[in-house]
Amino acid sequence: MTAARTRMLVVLWMTAGTSVAMWPTSSSDVQAAVAPLREYAVPMGSHPHDVAPAPDGTVWYSAQTAGELGRLDPATGKIQHVKLGDGSAPHGVILGPDGAAWATDGGVNAIVRVSPDGKSIRRFPLPADRGPYDLNSLVFDKRGTLWFTGQGGFYGRVTVGTGRVEVWDAPRGRGPYGMTVTPSGGIYFASLAGSCLGHIDPETAKVTVIDPPTAHAGTRRIWSDSQGRLWISEWDAGNLARYDPAAKAWKEYRLPGRAPKPYGVYVDEHDMVWLSDWGANALLRLDPRTERFESFPLPSASAGIRQLNGRPGQVWGAESTVNKIVVRQAR
Repeated sequence: MTAARTRMLVVLWMTAGTSVAMWPTSSSDVQAAVAPLREYAVPMGSHPHDVAPAPDGTVWYSAQTAGELGRLDPATGKIQHVKLGDGSAPHGVILGPDGAAWATDGGVNAIVRVSPDGKSIRRFPLPADRGPYDLNSLVFDKRGTLWFTGQGGFYGRVTVGTGRVEVWDAPRGRGPYGMTVTPSGGIYFASLAGSCLGHIDPETAKVTVIDPPTAHAGTRRIWSDSQGRLWISEWDAGNLARYDPAAKAWKEYRLPGRAPKPYGVYVDEHDMVWLSDWGANALLRLDPRTERFESFPLPSASAGIRQLNGRPGQVWGAESTVNKIVVRQAR
């Protein structure tokens, strides 16, 4: 029997609130032997939103509608799900400097830490007298402080050592979305509804607003390259934008196609810029040196990649509408 016809048995067990599953291999899984793009099916109903590749080769993802964090081992196909509790709805997930998975959980209005082995969960609740927060993205700065955004019109931080949680009103109200930290330690977020960037002063927590050239661009996700330049998806304008904080200069690139809708953005170790384009149902790659885009169609129709992340040689995304995780070899 060929590999393309081989299907793995499903094994599912539950232990101490953690479910672990081996799911069937799809036809697109098998194609990975010859193709640079591969999909992994995750449990139905997961609605994976964000992904966070880990140094050990596994990939964490937020299973938003299931109220869980998932972890995929691409080498074996094993999937571990960690239940976060009643009402949970995780959105963003990243790997912390401690090796743990950290998530924004809008369902319980808390930042959640899941230990590397998935057995220990700790919540950092946001103030109950504010909100609704609509928690979104999170990053660790160079000092080990965690910063986060809430589309409800908030940004905040968690001082991990003390557990202190602080929240501030965003200067333009609703919209704070993607976040990034530059190599020099600059902390930035993109506001979707506010159509601007916010630069956070880590000492005072005050925000400096930075407007893109295009009004109502819908700045959504943001990532820093190795030089500290910021790359931003402009959802409403159909552009990829670049902002250089040192020069205070913007440049915008119109995506190819008739109706581009750029969502996720990620800059790899070669400073190549990757985008998920909902309009084309594709991954795009921009080479900043040639200023040319390449397009890589996704195998699943209307895949809905909301966020991209990666590690050397790989770009990962969560295909939220089809319950799959996708990876493309970066080179």
